[in-house]
Amino acid sequence: MDPAVARILDANFNRAREALRVLEEHARFVLNDAFLTERIKQARHELGSCAAALPLHDLLAARDVRGDVGTSISTPQEAARGSTSEVAIAAARRATEALRCLEEYAKIGASSVASHLERLRYDSYAIEQALVLHSRFATRIRQARLHVLITEALCRRPWLDVAAAAIEGGADVLQLREKSLPDQELLARARQLCELAHARGAAVIINDRPDIARLAGADGVHVGQDDLDVADARRIVGSTLLVGRSTHDVAQVRRAIEENADYIAVGPMFESQTKARAAIAGLPLAREAMSTDDRPIVAIGGITTERLPELLRAGIRCVAVCQAVIASDDPARACRELRSILS
Repeated sequence: MDPAVARILDANFNRAREALRVLEEHARFVLNDAFLTERIKQARHELGSCAAALPLHDLLAARDVRGDVGTSISTPQEAARGSTSEVAIAAARRATEALRCLEEYAKIGASSVASHLERLRYDSYAIEQALVLHSRFATRIRQARLHVLITEALCRRPWLDVAAAAIEGGADVLQLREKSLPDQELLARARQLCELAHARGAAVIINDRPDIARLAGADGVHVGQDDLDVADARRIVGSTLLVGRSTHDVAQVRRAIEENADYIAVGPMFESQTKARAAIAGLPLAREAMSTDDRPIVAIGGITTERLPELLRAGIRCVAVCQAVIASDDPARACRELRSILS
């Protein structure tokens, strides 16, 4: 093998292998995502199989660390990372670049390996997409202060007009909650809502239906205690979308944490006309959830402008409302009033 080609292959196998390991650690320890961790691990093992198909002696013999002029070249951006997400994104780009080099230079004398490397490169693009989008959606949910649940039967105006007004008034997240619509109609509405919300910078969560969430291009799915568990929902939506979980007592909160829900809704905080419950979880459950874990906690159930200050005094920073906004004559004003208190 040409020594120059061997050096290129050796350097890029090392680069790609190291980058995939960084990504695997991010998926495992930062995202706690078993699905994505296994996917990256498989990619790393496939890369190892590609390397094993090449003459290892030639690659090692061509290695020249001391004489490599590239080891002393760096940029200021490489010296610091602002977050774990930036670490992962940099590693993902490094992996795909290295795989492209491997694919091209493997065509010189190892064309059978080049086709495997091409497939692995495309797999790495998908992994990068999952990491970037999941991180972006997770940041959006973590920064959110106001979720508004959209149910047509409770809207005083056309549901899509209500959704637009809620965003105008400051809603960060819209959750589509329609339990009785036929699948085709539900998917059509989910797509309408995503188009509306994403154009205005708001996120969309679909209640109960991970399949609809994925098909519609939503940011996530929200599952209740009687729905799919978080792991099964994530198998449908993949590692890109978020999965939220409803909880009504301490045991359910702890189980949601073990399931690695991206955010946890706790409630009801107060009596609610939207969804009657025999037991009111109230502030003790919210306090317990916030003290147990640092993932986003969303208080829900009977929340109004009059009751919101009590929640804020307890440390709650994000709430989900339904009738307080969508049953209002002026949903935008109702959201602005809630946001002014939250702020």
